[in-house]
Amino acid sequence: MVINTGNVKRSVQGVNMGSTMLPVWDNHACMPLRANDGVFLPQLERARDNGVSVISLNIGAMEQTPEEHRAVLRWFRQWLGERGDAYRIVSTPDDIAIARAEGRMSVMFDIEGARGIGDRLESIADYYALGVRWMLIAYNRENLAGYGCYDEEDLGLKPFGRDMIREMNAAGMTVCCSHTGERTARDVLDASSRPVIFSHSNCGALHAHKRNISDAMIRACAAQGGVVGINGIGDFLCGAGKDIVEAFVAHVDHAVQLVGPDHVGLSLDYCYDMQELLDYLETMKHSFPEGFSPEIRMVAPEDLPAIVSGLRRRGYDDGSLAKILHDNWLRIARQNWR
Repeated sequence: MVINTGNVKRSVQGVNMGSTMLPVWDNHACMPLRANDGVFLPQLERARDNGVSVISLNIGAMEQTPEEHRAVLRWFRQWLGERGDAYRIVSTPDDIAIARAEGRMSVMFDIEGARGIGDRLESIADYYALGVRWMLIAYNRENLAGYGCYDEEDLGLKPFGRDMIREMNAAGMTVCCSHTGERTARDVLDASSRPVIFSHSNCGALHAHKRNISDAMIRACAAQGGVVGINGIGDFLCGAGKDIVEAFVAHVDHAVQLVGPDHVGLSLDYCYDMQELLDYLETMKHSFPEGFSPEIRMVAPEDLPAIVSGLRRRGYDDGSLAKILHDNWLRIARQNWR
């Protein structure tokens, strides 16, 4: 399927800016975290139709139990498996090229926080075998592995966290430090033998927010070989009343100016069920600072052509755009996956 939008064409093959088709890898998307949902999962077509050829679907965060994580993962795999003509659950980096050649979207999964494994390190290899390709250490608050970005005190990576990283490196699962406290994140960068990512974190220098990361942390991630994925949540991009797409482009550009185009990617963090998000924020108030009230504006899949156009206006050529939109995440996959 190809859709025309002015001078930008979109399809599962990528975003076409004239002579070049640029595939898009969205490294974090939030579908409803409940099984047997036949309403919102089909909205993956929105991503497909707007140039996303590779997507990582979240299967759980924070308070979900290991059993709830596994139930969502089973349902996602079942739904996608029944639609094998349109989607491919990928196991290897080579699967991604095959899926694109066949006109299918590549799909993998991610977990936000160590709660998904409970205290069972052996679960990491099990999740990897079922398509989970990255997991972050701590979602906002302290857990068995380390500390989150909203904790008043961050004492660094815990022994269980070090064991967790060792098992993730061995299994092929990428370690992520989004939502994680800065001291814990620095310990993670030192502990991991494989490149570490900030899957969906923005630039604190452009917008002060505890969920955003410092220039020093962006540089440290790049020095270790990792990638920082810019996310599209309005509250993490800019103040009220500002254009979030322009702000998204500015965050990408700021990160690139710091570390070059080899260490920046996209992770829209788009939530396809707004009511579930609102319900989640209401029940999870204890995980956020007092008075926290996010601005529920999000960069949507339909904004991808505007993002590419905005980067073009800032002077980005096809080579740099290809890295940011897709190839940097592919490099991480080639270095980390088994």
